[in-house]
Amino acid sequence: MKKFFVSIALLLTVCTSRATEGMWLPLLLGEQVYSDMVRKGLKLKADQLYSANKSSLKDAIVIFGNGCTGEIVSSQGLLFTNHHCGYGQIAAASTVENNYLRDGFWAADKTKEIPNKGLTVRFLSSISDVTRRVNDSLGSLAGAERASRLSRVQANIAREIAGDNEFKTAVVASMFKGNQFFLYEYDVFKDVRLVGTPPESIGKFGGDTDNWEWPRHTGDFSVFRVYMSADGKPANYSVNNVPYKPKHHLPVSIKGVKDGDYAMIFGYPGGTNRYETSAGIELATSINNPTLVKLRDMRLKYMMQEMVKSPATKLQLASEYASVANYWKFFDGETKQLQKYDVYGQKQKAEQEFINWARGKAEYENIFNDVNKAYKEWQPYALHRQYILEGVGAAKIVQAAASLQNLEAQLKRQDAKPADIQAAIAAAERARQNYHENTNFKADENILAAAVMMFYNDVDKNQQPKGFYEDLFRKYSSIEASPYRAFASNVYGNSMLVDNGKWDAFKANPTLQTLQADPAFQIVEAFIKNYNNTIAPRYATFTAQNNELGRLYLKGIMQMDPKRAKQMYPDANFTMRVSYGNVKSYAPRDAVHYDYVTTMSGAMAKYVPGDYEFDLPQRFVELYKAKDFGRYADPRENDVVVGFITTNDITGGNSGSPVINARGELIGLAFDGNYEALSHKLKFDEDLNRTINVDIRYVLWCIEKLGGAKHIVDELTIAK
Repeated sequence: MKKFFVSIALLLTVCTSRATEGMWLPLLLGEQVYSDMVRKGLKLKADQLYSANKSSLKDAIVIFGNGCTGEIVSSQGLLFTNHHCGYGQIAAASTVENNYLRDGFWAADKTKEIPNKGLTVRFLSSISDVTRRVNDSLGSLAGAERASRLSRVQANIAREIAGDNEFKTAVVASMFKGNQFFLYEYDVFKDVRLVGTPPESIGKFGGDTDNWEWPRHTGDFSVFRVYMSADGKPANYSVNNVPYKPKHHLPVSIKGVKDGDYAMIFGYPGGTNRYETSAGIELATSINNPTLVKLRDMRLKYMMQEMVKSPATKLQLASEYASVANYWKFFDGETKQLQKYDVYGQKQKAEQEFINWARGKAEYENIFNDVNKAYKEWQPYALHRQYILEGVGAAKIVQAAASLQNLEAQLKRQDAKPADIQAAIAAAERARQNYHENTNFKADENILAAAVMMFYNDVDKNQQPKGFYEDLFRKYSSIEASPYRAFASNVYGNSMLVDNGKWDAFKANPTLQTLQADPAFQIVEAFIKNYNNTIAPRYATFTAQNNELGRLYLKGIMQMDPKRAKQMYPDANFTMRVSYGNVKSYAPRDAVHYDYVTTMSGAMAKYVPGDYEFDLPQRFVELYKAKDFGRYADPRENDVVVGFITTNDITGGNSGSPVINARGELIGLAFDGNYEALSHKLKFDEDLNRTINVDIRYVLWCIEKLGGAKHIVDELTIAK
């Protein structure tokens, strides 16, 4: 084991021969990776990228919220990220009277910046290798026992660092499918204020039609500021807090980009699984992805039906709709790309080579017999799981009802204390309030009806909740309307989760009988408990087996093919990574060539006044017609460049990541990938993969010219 640990560590210091693939750990780039970056144009020293002892680029890169990246761009804690990353905060700050989503917002000065309850920004403070400690704790455990012990070990190490300090957090991250472990420590800042956002017609220009597509003309950015206490420490919101003083902030270049220019992206890519087996590819393309797409398509349909009816409803559903739509299109594209390039066949070929090598090696020779057995046993239940996650369980009223299960457990106890029951009721009250604030009842009622119908039609009858559908048909089949719609109407018409009077009466006299008779809670009893009792244990077993086999497979690959091992990097797992490549045009198919930039002229060509996806502010149109581009015009285009593409390797979580030039200057914000390479979570396409970025000059033009907020631009360090 000790020899293997050393070999894994060395893997992180060597370079892939492929020009752009790789999400590298910046603290362990190694001489070969760094030298390759220099050959491609990098002008910075290695310790300017990452240093544990002095300021470096890594100090300007943050985790924004719970799933995005941001970058510090001024000495006063100003932060850039994507519009879609700040979307929830912008929507929460908006009202029908002050609709910042529709109209945009620019704080005239710091006193006008808007606090955001619950929003955090995390700065990476240190990284350490804890592989030996973790492995010593795991010993020779395998499978579910190993997974259970590993979770406890990771949590204990993290707890040692953060303790009860709300302004610190720590994560023990697994690399190479559990063959190496790093401890990441973060400082947590909780006073983060909205400084500015362009109108949604800029920040989401192109909507779902252009999502995951190039050419793109979206101004996907928003502006926040991080605050600290007067003595320089992380703090909760206070009017006495002062702007954060960063160790490093990114200078901003307005020189523009050329085809072939060096480009580097720092950030927090959320997750890839590029060492997945062929069985995993087959499950994704045959069941998981198509089912998710089908169910999300249904949910989007019913949300949109209500959103078009009023501005208030659009505001209410905007954030959820955007989130559901984003990966609806992604997983549709992923399936098509995996099938188009026969990734399943490629994986099988590689696995056969491994099987041939593994003969006679006890640790490895049965891996794929066990993999195939595990998938064969799980596959009949995979559809059911997707229908709970993306169908019935995605209905907001079901989620709210599921939050009542702890209250049910308290009411069942013979020795339950009144204080425990009241605490459970208080928690249920908070969940119910959140449900009322964030749910459009009509859309959710339609989603519930459709999900219950689709579950009945598609999921194995032997796996369906006992007696549920028999009872539904007995009660509602005689009604002219769909029995499923009648069922959903009854739930929404009679549940105490919806009716305030019934809820108040229940709180005054909380009984188990009343709770279990509630029609929304009966859905939980039927579907969620059925899943938890019959499907979830099978999934837990499958996951433990698959993780263990994946760990051994990757360990074996490294031993089998040392040359290939030198080209490997750990899968993305929401830890800081750096990728490098170039600004580059591409030809996705015969007779089609895509330039590396898009312009405001291209946005105007798509402009449809009043359209849901392709409208533009009138001020934008006026400035464009006047050619009022200021210092942000590109000399080659004689126009303002809106977006550009690079060959960088990114994935979800990189949203908002800075695109940095060879001199360490900010040139854009990464926000999307191209449709032709949507297999990137499972298979990187070294020919067609492109990252779509908003050009920093368009960001600054929108702030200064469109938004009239030059004071924000004046705060930046501009490299001309």
